[in-house]
Amino acid sequence: MRIVTQQATEWLAAAATDPRACKRQWHGDTGIAVLACGRFWDVLSVSEELGVLALDTLLSIPELPGPALADTASRRVGFFLPPDPEVRWIGSDIRYLGKGAWVTVPPPHRTAGRLRWLVPPDGAGTLFVPAAVELALQQALGRFAAQANTKRRCPTCDAPVTVPSNRSARLAR
Repeated sequence: MRIVTQQATEWLAAAATDPRACKRQWHGDTGIAVLACGRFWDVLSVSEELGVLALDTLLSIPELPGPALADTASRRVGFFLPPDPEVRWIGSDIRYLGKGAWVTVPPPHRTAGRLRWLVPPDGAGTLFVPAAVELALQQALGRFAAQANTKRRCPTCDAPVTVPSNRSARLAR
């Protein structure tokens, strides 16, 4: 397991302008580093309630999952996807971070705290397949529609969740 963590650390740090400084930041006071998107990966960021449901769907398919990052302060989940400068994601409250954008990440072994990995990097560079993420988001939206009149609680923090209305997520090519 330690070898996988070391490989994941090297893979993540390689996206930094200075990989050694990145690793020092992970061992520093904040335990986070800011890494560039668009070279090794892009990040699709969605609301926590949508992201957790979509991740549940993605983890139930036989495809190896890519990294998924939770930011509990902003209540968002980020899916790491292959870089694609031509892609456009269309949908309410969806943020796509590609070339020229930056993402704040903890070390790959962190599974607790404000920034934490729901699915840590595997060190081999495995990323989510965009079409699978798109389908999982659509299924999550379908679940929201089915539960539109019910009160729900966030699976991460157990806070009451307002069911979003009129959301859509799709990949435009």
